[in-house]
Amino acid sequence: MIEKKYFKTKDYVKVKFTLAAEAKKVEILGLNNEWKKGLPMTKKKDGLFTAEVNLPKASSHEFKYFLDKKNWLNDQEVAQQTANVFGTTNSVITV
Repeated sequence: MIEKKYFKTKDYVKVKFTLAAEAKKVEILGLNNEWKKGLPMTKKKDGLFTAEVNLPKASSHEFKYFLDKKNWLNDQEVAQQTANVFGTTNSVITV
């Protein structure tokens, strides 16, 4: 699940990612073109992973979840996906 919080006086949107996954560690890669350094997600007591990030208003970003440093996962709830150079797809978030 992705929640977006818009501010009238700010030039960014606060985005909260929530993911249910059978994993020990989850990162989000690709936001702001950061495919090398992931945004770590925190595992909550209920087992869900969460992370928050500020993204510029009126922008689109490709991303994927990276589970346990070995498995890639798209977000199934986003409205758009795009092909990548590896023959798979990336999730796309627009804010």
